[in-house]
Amino acid sequence: MSWDFIQTSLPLYQRAALLTLRLGTLGILLSIVIGLVCTLVQYYKVPVLRQIAAIYIEISRNTPLLIQLFFLYYAFPKIGIPVTPEQAGVFGLAFLGGSYMAESFRSGLESVPAIQEESSLSLGMNRRQSMQYVILPQAFTISFPGFMANVIFLLKETSVFSAVSLMDLMFEAKDLIGMYAKTVESLFLLVVFYLIILLPVSIAGKLIERRLRYGSGL
Repeated sequence: MSWDFIQTSLPLYQRAALLTLRLGTLGILLSIVIGLVCTLVQYYKVPVLRQIAAIYIEISRNTPLLIQLFFLYYAFPKIGIPVTPEQAGVFGLAFLGGSYMAESFRSGLESVPAIQEESSLSLGMNRRQSMQYVILPQAFTISFPGFMANVIFLLKETSVFSAVSLMDLMFEAKDLIGMYAKTVESLFLLVVFYLIILLPVSIAGKLIERRLRYGSGL
């Protein structure tokens, strides 16, 4: 183990970690929006859009992120839509994550008893208020464990970003291994930086889940 090499390589991994975290965060935020829209469309059984959402979820969940990235990065420019590596990474992660978020949110919504909405409507709320103040808070509490599992899963999926020339953590590790043949040191740093990113997310998720369960009496 060459500690001098590790010390010299730290700035490269720090830069790659920031890029990984930034693109991962953007992709996850977009996936939450996509997932919520798909969930509401299916929950309210909106004609046509419901079928489109179902098709999207099946395609997204049954194709690898790597293939989706290749399609965005190489196929879209062929039809006149230029896509940068960063855009491919963010949109690819959002496309994949949106379906997983939709399924997680859907399971939460379907777990809320129908009488909750009926009771809120009988108290004078409209459907929007019932969804915002009664249904969604309960559904979020129920679906939160699945939501956090999806967040961690999507952050780990950023490891394939290097396939479209993004200088993320995996790209740096493979680059250093190829140039200096320092496999052990490069992989050690790769593991350390992924742990730095993922462990706080995992711990925070468990703490929030505990608070939500305590507050809901579950």
